[in-house]
Amino acid sequence: MIVTKNQTSNDIQKLISQKFKIFGENRVQEAYKKFSELRSGTSLEIHLIGPLQTNKVADAVALFDVIEVIDRPKLAKALGDEVIRQNRQLECYVQVNTGEEKQKSGIAPDGADDFIAYCRDDVGLNVTGLMCIPLVEEEAAMHFALLNIIAERNGLAKLSMGMSDDFEDAIAFGASAVRVGSAIFGARDV
Repeated sequence: MIVTKNQTSNDIQKLISQKFKIFGENRVQEAYKKFSELRSGTSLEIHLIGPLQTNKVADAVALFDVIEVIDRPKLAKALGDEVIRQNRQLECYVQVNTGEEKQKSGIAPDGADDFIAYCRDDVGLNVTGLMCIPLVEEEAAMHFALLNIIAERNGLAKLSMGMSDDFEDAIAFGASAVRVGSAIFGARDV
């Protein structure tokens, strides 16, 4: 998946013309600006990979094909209600905070099974995968291994994990999608 954060529509159009089809975007409004027109007449798949506020749920459901950042019951409920309201099918991934970092979003690993069941059974979301972002200062492989274990336990086939710097490990541990941006566009200005 090509991460298009801070990239222009022209940059993305060049990739589309080279037959790239799966893109990840961090912000709902930025994605709307870029993909509303680019998507016309194409078979692009757009993933939301950044935090989602409940007041942006309607726009997210209308635009994205996959929402990878379901990280709390209030958001899951809002998404479930909006999917029904818009009569839309989309895939959802639960974000797992594998490092249990206080400053990061995501469900703690020991609460993942119950939260996945809540999303599926109580809210009616089409949960097909999991997503994680490992701690920068730790070996990513142990986070990928943990996410894979949780996925297997819950019958989930899709794992969104790994980025430009650690995608080989992510693939080795079962990633179905890696988020690649800097490897394509170069280092991002922070």
